[in-house]
Amino acid sequence: MTEDWLYNDERLTHRSQCLFILLTKFGSELTENGEPLHSTQSMYECAHDWVSQGNPRPDGILEYYENHYRVKMS
Repeated sequence: MTEDWLYNDERLTHRSQCLFILLTKFGSELTENGEPLHSTQSMYECAHDWVSQGNPRPDGILEYYENHYRVKMS
């Protein structure tokens, strides 16, 4: 098992909670042609970045995703 703080059990649980929140909110949004509006990669990266920045709770993850990862449709 790695000793890296980013991958300890607490952080892994926190990352999975963040990912669950993101997938619940944005995972089912589709474009007009039925394609996913948001990539799962962007949600995984957002959850990872959120935890990597030391955020101790998932509060604020939705706003963070919308500001930094969400595709702006024009």
